[in-house]
Amino acid sequence: MAGHSKWHNIKHKKAAADSQRWKVFSIHAKLIALAAQWWWDPDLNPSLADAIAKAKADNVPNDNIDRAIKKWTWEDKSAAQIQEITYEWYAPGWVAVIVKTLTDNKNRTASNIRHTFSKFWGNLWESWAVSWMFNKKWVIIISLEKYSFDELEELIFETSAEDYSEEDWMFRVFTTVEDFKDTKAFFEWKNIELEFADFDYIADNQAEVTEMDKALKITKMMEMFEEDEDVENVYNNANISSNLQKEVDDFIEKNSFKS
Repeated sequence: MAGHSKWHNIKHKKAAADSQRWKVFSIHAKLIALAAQWWWDPDLNPSLADAIAKAKADNVPNDNIDRAIKKWTWEDKSAAQIQEITYEWYAPGWVAVIVKTLTDNKNRTASNIRHTFSKFWGNLWESWAVSWMFNKKWVIIISLEKYSFDELEELIFETSAEDYSEEDWMFRVFTTVEDFKDTKAFFEWKNIELEFADFDYIADNQAEVTEMDKALKITKMMEMFEEDEDVENVYNNANISSNLQKEVDDFIEKNSFKS
């Protein structure tokens, strides 16, 4: 769980796709409903078209997609308004955490997020508590278990990407918002399977975590956020070594953790 935790989140979401399919469907439905507020027709609403495409990629049924669109066209009279709310504070070790939520009940969501933060580290703010430490970047992630670094590096020079890096068997490509679509389309044209292609929050500095107790609490905090039905994404700037993370994961697997 290094730097920012987007890939950590992706891995958890892929696992949850089998065991918690309802969460995956719920988040996609909220993203679709949020996009549909501007216009119900995806042919005239690129944001809605993108949200629908991402939902279909995660095997969300068409009926679920149609119901989500109706939430904002008011065909579903019982539907509550979907809001996007960001919460920020710190995990143990002064690790900065940003939690993005999608909710139809702000009081419920705020209560749940506050409970998770307070369980491990105190209170929370809704904006600018820690986000000033992060930069919003457009990122494409490709698995190095499927393609070689040299192969991908060679392709990079045919794009307008700003930078690239290797981390945890992942090849990460960084672009400007203007070049993102063309860069993504280039890799797809080359039949390269993308693990992730969207914006991400990249921390200016990492918070080094070397103590087992703090790493354990941070990991459990991230898991609680990821299990919350209203949480879309969680970002942090924790830098936990792979050895320490393995020790934490092994401990969690063998024990019933209590904070």
